Amino acid sequence: MKILFVSLGCDKNLADTELMLGILQEKGYSFTDDAYEADVAVVNTCCFIGDAKEESIDTLLELGRLRREGRLKALIAAGCLAQRYPREIREEIPEVDTLVGTTALEDVLTAAETALQGRREDFLRDLNAPVAVRRNRVLTTGGHYAYLKIAEGCNKRCTYCIIPKVRGDYRSIPMEALEAQAEQLVSEGVKELILVAQETTLYGVDLYGRKSLPELLRRLARIDGLVWIRVLYCYPEEITEELVETMAQEPKLCHYLDIPIQHASDRILRRMGRRTTQEELRRRIEELRSRIPDICLRTTLISGFPGETQEDFEELYRFVNEMEFDRLGVFPYSQEEDTAAADMPDQIDQRVKEARRDELMELQQAVAFEKAEDMVGQVLTVMIEGKAADEDVYVGRTYRDAPGVDGYLFLRTAAELMTGDFVRAIVTDSNEYDLIGEIYYEEDEPT
Repeated sequence: MKILFVSLGCDKNLADTELMLGILQEKGYSFTDDAYEADVAVVNTCCFIGDAKEESIDTLLELGRLRREGRLKALIAAGCLAQRYPREIREEIPEVDTLVGTTALEDVLTAAETALQGRREDFLRDLNAPVAVRRNRVLTTGGHYAYLKIAEGCNKRCTYCIIPKVRGDYRSIPMEALEAQAEQLVSEGVKELILVAQETTLYGVDLYGRKSLPELLRRLARIDGLVWIRVLYCYPEEITEELVETMAQEPKLCHYLDIPIQHASDRILRRMGRRTTQEELRRRIEELRSRIPDICLRTTLISGFPGETQEDFEELYRFVNEMEFDRLGVFPYSQEEDTAAADMPDQIDQRVKEARRDELMELQQAVAFEKAEDMVGQVLTVMIEGKAADEDVYVGRTYRDAPGVDGYLFLRTAAELMTGDFVRAIVTDSNEYDLIGEIYYEEDEPT
């Protein structure tokens, strides 16, 4: 039996997909990227915002056509959309044979076998069921880096966010289980671990009664063969002095933090249910840059939140201009049903949301291009991601670049390099968001 697996949405979803692939592989299933070769298709869906929901539905409809034509023997909808809209999927996409919810990932094998037997059964467990943990995963990232999901769910209840209703409350994965999974991944060739969760900074509060991310990072850093550790999704108000000190002192920790702030107007932050003020954000950013001068800061913003006035937007614009984030993304507000913000008055016209997003991204583009130019002449460690066809140019990432969302460094060299290799490179030029460099040999390092 061949299975087509489609993973949509965030990197946390990708980690879930790899877990399910591992379960199926152990039972002898093989995998294909060709829908016309597959016997079974599994779609790990997303419904965080409207665009993600639409992509998930379109994918199910397209594969549903193949199921209706008899090309597929079974179609399974897994993940967030299946958890949130089981009845609607059953009514609108009857070609879906089985649903697997966000807390029922370990049932994917039973779901596949049930569907192949022609039985329509759904696997939707309690939202706060224990988090599925496995050492063996099938990596889809090329094998040199991997996402390590350290917790599930969220307790923040931001007014725009549906995550607690599809992922449940915050549940940390025990440290010993994460260490075992990390050791297994490194033994298979992984050089970079990227820690993800709905919020990584609260790791451990439910299990150990305290924020335990620094301890987890120190324990992971002891794994032989692991070169880089990167941390995403750090809520700014939860960043502790211990975490900052650990990042500053531990060589394997990339000086890179993803701190989603969403806005800078205190009034809008309150309406969002966020727990910071602009002044607190400024202090946190100043502290991080003071303690770790070469830190790369990424953030995300929402434009056009209900009630956002032109004055609120201009305040956000000034904040972005002054803070000069290294990396920044902006999403127009998505009015998601069953969230508090969806029922707020003063909803913003879609054209205004998108126009404000475009203004912020145009501002950030200028900042990013200037920061890339400032990197010329610096010597950086680069992880090789691949080689350009028919050219002596390798594609790599620096500590400043998370895969899939940031830029690249293009390395000109005739040397034979492999994906996952680390080399030292001097930046010789920049091209918009990307850098250009050459190998910088240790004997040329200044004394």
